[in-house]
Amino acid sequence: MASSLTFAEFYPRYLREHSRRGTRILHFVGTTLFLALLLAALLLARPWLLLAGVVAAYGFAWVGHFFVERNRPATFQHPLLSLLGDFRLYFDLLRGREKF
Repeated sequence: MASSLTFAEFYPRYLREHSRRGTRILHFVGTTLFLALLLAALLLARPWLLLAGVVAAYGFAWVGHFFVERNRPATFQHPLLSLLGDFRLYFDLLRGREKF
């Protein structure tokens, strides 16, 4: 059964589950690595770099959840909403709309 949860409903929960500075830093590093490796994959025509980027992003994020935040990643229940939340938080951190 598909979830009828909207992103507007999900995002406040997402922020609560990413409330610690260490978790946010780890997510930021992982997402930055993903974006850098995505760009490299496109420029160098090396698709395996995209896979490396996904592994880096989830690796850093999950370390943050399991060892810093001590919660379960939202990816397990809401993969698409969680991905959207990751990018929203990333760009909000870049713009200074959220704090590390």
